[in-house]
This record gives sequence, structure tokens and C-alpha cells, in this order.
Amino acid sequence: MFFRQYNLGCLSLFSYLIGDTTTGRAVVVDPQRDVAGYLADAADHGLRIERVIETHVHADFLSGHLELAQATGATISYGAGAATDFPIEELADGTRLDLGEVTLEIRATPGHTPESISVVVREHATDAEPWGVLTGDALFLGDVGRPDLLTSAGRSADELARLLYRSLHTQLLTLPDTTRLYPAHGAGSACGKELSTATESTIGEQRAVNYALAPMTEDRFVAVVTEGQSAAPPYFAFASDANRRDHTVLDDERPVPDVTVDAALALMATGGVVLDTRPPETFALGHLRGAINVGLDGRFAEYTGDVVRHDQPVILVAEPGQAHEARTRLARIGFDRVEGQLADIDTVLLGRPDLAGHAERLTVTDLVHQQREAAAVQIVDIRGTGEQATGLIDGAFAVPLPRLVAAATDGTLDPGLPTVVYCAGGYRSSIGASTLRAIGFPSVADLLGGIGAWEAAGRPIRIPQT
Repeated sequence: MFFRQYNLGCLSLFSYLIGDTTTGRAVVVDPQRDVAGYLADAADHGLRIERVIETHVHADFLSGHLELAQATGATISYGAGAATDFPIEELADGTRLDLGEVTLEIRATPGHTPESISVVVREHATDAEPWGVLTGDALFLGDVGRPDLLTSAGRSADELARLLYRSLHTQLLTLPDTTRLYPAHGAGSACGKELSTATESTIGEQRAVNYALAPMTEDRFVAVVTEGQSAAPPYFAFASDANRRDHTVLDDERPVPDVTVDAALALMATGGVVLDTRPPETFALGHLRGAINVGLDGRFAEYTGDVVRHDQPVILVAEPGQAHEARTRLARIGFDRVEGQLADIDTVLLGRPDLAGHAERLTVTDLVHQQREAAAVQIVDIRGTGEQATGLIDGAFAVPLPRLVAAATDGTLDPGLPTVVYCAGGYRSSIGASTLRAIGFPSVADLLGGIGAWEAAGRPIRIPQT
């Protein structure tokens, strides 16, 4: 058996290549959209990728099933009821796929989504115990898949959580404790709330340590897994739909063209976005006024999806040589409208100083002074709901980043007030502050060091009412 796990850290995504070296037959499970790594590894080990298995219709990234099918002729498979507009072969509960000696068994594990499946792996068809199981988003390390992402599609979180409870107890926890466990996501994913930083586990270990697998009634399980979920990024609904569609495949080799500053201004004037991917401290020193800052060093694509729409055209500002990486990472969530890059932004702004913006970043002392001196200061906490539950700066609005644009346009936040945005340490606050300025808030700063610096300075926090 050939088995390889791929860890795409920027999206907390695990994908897998499984093959039989005696026959050369192989499958890829839950692939990322840029598929060169799978193709290279398959070629290096004499494997033919003949099938792509999606454990469910993903919402947090645009999968690479169409790219792999085009490159290899592979069959695309989902669990029953996936309802795509391209040809698939559905895999019913109990289906066995023989790659040679290596055998895969499909188990229906609905809950995170109705069509979710898990893939049980045996090194030999006659093995009494399985080698491992790929659980998709049904069972994570330390958590289970959230059941609330399809409420807009008419499926209640309660209904899906009950399906998930039954899937866990009848399909996965019936496997031997020694069965290796490989999920589709790790720590940082918005598809769960307490995911471990580990990359693999066993059924037995999860039975012992996973809060969601502790002995409890179905009703208690529903309450436990539905409470405290973070705000889902706005792009999730788009990505889920796009994964069902026959969209254009990714061409990751084409260059990112240079554009002029006048083209960037014209794009912003018609609803487009200049996305500055440099670090927050660099962005603060000088940027094209109206640009949104999402640093490439962080969870770039996901956070871009919090504040930019998938259909907005984008021009990139990046450090030298990084525009291609930024475009690829946006493509991984289906954001394909990158029109080009505004290269050498420092030279551009030296020639056009009238277009330069500078971000105000406050220290804790600055913010305390502003609270004392200003008639009103609007403070906005853009951390996740779980983070906010541990305490807020007194008087702060609790607006998780995925909800910031809505709050800025529905009257929750007042553009006429001086505004200070903060997060945990300062990366997300630059995203939030630049987004508000781009929307039209004239006076927005962010807090250096975030709430961590606030607490380190001995400043008080309040615990929000539950």
C-alpha cells in the first residue's frame, strides 16, 4: 500500500493519495484545487489516479476533482445525494473499491452534510481489522464536524446533528480502537471548534479524549456540538455551490500581469478591490488609499473570503515574487477574478503621493487616552465568538470578522464615530480596520498587540452575557 497525507496549512486541509503498488491503481481523497503534487507523487511511484473521492461537498475550499479528472481521466465520486451538474459515480454505504490488494470500504456518515461518507482502508482484502479510516468532516481529532452550515439550504442544525450522532456511534465508533484515523481538516478550520493540532490519531484515542464522543444522550450531543460555533465565513455558501458546478479548471502556470495605478483606481471605482498582501506593519507605513490589507503570512484566503466577495475583481499588491502564490491561494477558495498586480507599490506612491494612505495603529496607552478624551469611541472586537466569550474590552462591539461587512452596512456600526478595531494580536485587526476604511469609515485605527497587549497592561475586560 502507498499512503500519503498532504497538509495544506493555510486552509487546515488534509488530503490523501492511496494506491496499490502491485497494480498501480490509486485514488485521491478530498484534493486541493492545485493538483500538481498528487500528479508528481503518483508518477514517482508508478501509480495511476483512477478515482477522486470527495467525502462530502466541501464549503471551505474549492476542491480539485475537476482538475484531477481533466489531467488523468479519473472518475469523480461522492456519497449518495451529492447532486452535482457534472458526471459522478455515487458511492453507497457498504461499497467496496478494490485497488488490488488494497481495499476501500465506503461508510455513509451523514451529519456535517447529508451526503458525507468515510473511507475505511484495508491493506489486504482479507484483513480482519482495517488499517485506517478517512473520516472527512464527520470526525476530527478532538472534535466533530459542525452541523449548522446548511441552515440556509433548509437543513436544520438539530436534524444534521442527530444524523451525525448516529453516524459516529453506528459507523465509526464500531471500528476497532487500533484503527488509524485521518480527518479532512486540522486546527484552525472553521468546520469545527476544538480541532487538535495533531495530524492523525486512532479511534481508541478519540474515544478517550474527544469531548463529542463522551458518553451522552443524543439530545445532549445536539446541544454540545451546536453551541459556541464560530461565524461561518461568507464565502462558504459560494464554495459549497461551486463544488457542485462544472466550473473552469485552474491554470496555475499563467503569470500574474502587471497593471497600472490608473487601472487599479478604475477597478476600485467600479466595485473591485485592491488587496494588499503585505504584512500589517508594512501596509501601515504606506499603501494605496482604499486598499484592504490581508497579509499573505496568515490564513490569507479564508480571511479574504471574510471581507471580499467571490465575484469582485481583485488587483494584488504583494512583496516581490509573491503575487503568484497569492493568486493560487485565492483560487483554492474559488476566487478566480484576479486581474493582475500593482507592482512596486513604494515607487508608485512616490510618484503619486496624493494616493497614499497610512494606517493608524494605537498602543494600549493611546487607546486609554482616546477613551478618556473623546466624546465617543467605537471599539470593535473582530475575534471569533469563542475568543470573545473569554472577555471583551469594556464597551466593545462583538462583531466577528466574517460579520464585519454586514455590521458596517446594516447600521450596527456608526461610520461617523472614531473607530478602533482589535483582535487577539494585531493581524486580523489590520484586515478589519482597512476593510472599514475601504467601505467609507473615515476614522479607523487598530490596536497594536490586540487584547493580549490590553490584558498584559493590566487593563480590565468584561465577560459578555451568555
